[in-house]
Amino acid sequence: MLNLERLRTLDAIARHGSVSAAAAGLHVTTSAVSQQITKLEREVGQQLVAKNGRGVRLTDAGRLLGEHAARILSQVELAQADLEARRGQAVGELRLAAFPTAARGLLPPSLVALRARHAGLRVRTEELEPEQAVSAVVRGDQDLAVVLDWDNRPLPLPEGLVKAAVLDDPADIAMPADHPLADRAEVDLEELADDEWITWPAGEFCHEWLLFTLRAKGFEPRIAHRAQEHHTQLALVAAGFGVCVAPRLGRGPVPAGVRTIPVRHRVYRHVYVVWRADADRRPSIRAAVEALRTAAATTGGQGHGRPASPA
Repeated sequence: MLNLERLRTLDAIARHGSVSAAAAGLHVTTSAVSQQITKLEREVGQQLVAKNGRGVRLTDAGRLLGEHAARILSQVELAQADLEARRGQAVGELRLAAFPTAARGLLPPSLVALRARHAGLRVRTEELEPEQAVSAVVRGDQDLAVVLDWDNRPLPLPEGLVKAAVLDDPADIAMPADHPLADRAEVDLEELADDEWITWPAGEFCHEWLLFTLRAKGFEPRIAHRAQEHHTQLALVAAGFGVCVAPRLGRGPVPAGVRTIPVRHRVYRHVYVVWRADADRRPSIRAAVEALRTAAATTGGQGHGRPASPA
């Protein structure tokens, strides 16, 4: 009989493309992955993985069994979801990813609520950018993820995922206190055509959104600095090195010397949570979604955003 954990290891290699990435996704050592594959090859009597330069590739038999493994593991998840739903309790382990400002602004109150209401549920969290988080959910490395897109730039989602809206998060423009527009009640993005911009690393979803949005306003932004964290971006603004987009969720106190001005035609991030459709009946998924939405409603009440309409 085929061993489920060994099938899970083969599936991880098929999804991740290497032994080291599969080991990271499974939270085990590369040696453990190699041992599981060796045992699986012995069970089926065929070679499943072959060396390919410095990496590995699946043999024809490996690809065939990998396709079966993906279906088997999906059925196992469905069975677990059905059993959990029948019991009607949120129990076991739940893996939850979130992008940085959501991890800061939504996860703490959500985790407090889940711990208070569901003592048998263990939540494990990880901070991931939206595209990474979506991939992790698809691979099965995460059970659900808090992700975002922008009102004019949706985040592509693969088939097989379910999503629920959590929060619409308005974004302001942060600028030095001595900026000529710093005393304005609102600004138009076109008025910042001559400014230097502080943005996210090249290739990231939010950086690409900023380029798309400003180009649509008729100008090419002058990118002066790139920083992953919003707090780093705001520190650069405070030092007088440019302007940046400043979403309200998870922003916290703004450094001295910085003004945040709303955009006249509001700019919103749509924050939502995604999970695999085959896990849809799990009470733990539903409990987490409810906790995130409750945290979002509280956050919205504090002026950092507004709860989104259900998706």
